[in-house]
Amino acid sequence: MKWTTKQLTLCGVLTALAMALSYMENLFPLTLAIPLPGVKLGLANIVTVFALYALGTAPAFLILIARCLLGAMFAGNMSALIFSLLGGVAAMAVMAGLSRLGRLSVYGVSVGGAAAHNCGQVAAAVLTLGNTAPLYYLPVLLGVSLLTGALTGLVSACLFRALAHTDLMRG
Repeated sequence: MKWTTKQLTLCGVLTALAMALSYMENLFPLTLAIPLPGVKLGLANIVTVFALYALGTAPAFLILIARCLLGAMFAGNMSALIFSLLGGVAAMAVMAGLSRLGRLSVYGVSVGGAAAHNCGQVAAAVLTLGNTAPLYYLPVLLGVSLLTGALTGLVSACLFRALAHTDLMRG
């Protein structure tokens, strides 16, 4: 794939934006509203959904990997990297597949990605802990992913609508 300067620049900006959203999300104590451990809004996934539709699968995947690696490095929490990578890669794989089918809106693709992200993180927990106890928490996380995925889809849809008449969305 031959990348244009515009695509490279946009990937860099989107990576920085995803990292900023991820950091910003940690400033809000979501556990006060939803008292469940491990629940996050997934604001950085707005960037992933946007990149998937605006740039394609390969650039979106690279932005995701860069966000995971740089986020873990800057946060000084390399042990969380497996959770971030497994969740993110699972979400990207599912969203790429669902978006290619063309039967779901950005909302459905986003909800599918949120559910896959939670499955990936539970898989990371099973690998890390060496037992299957985290699987019992998966139904709760999948229920929450309906809400967080719909929120991410809504913001993404609004973003697409707002940028529809710009050069950004015309390749």
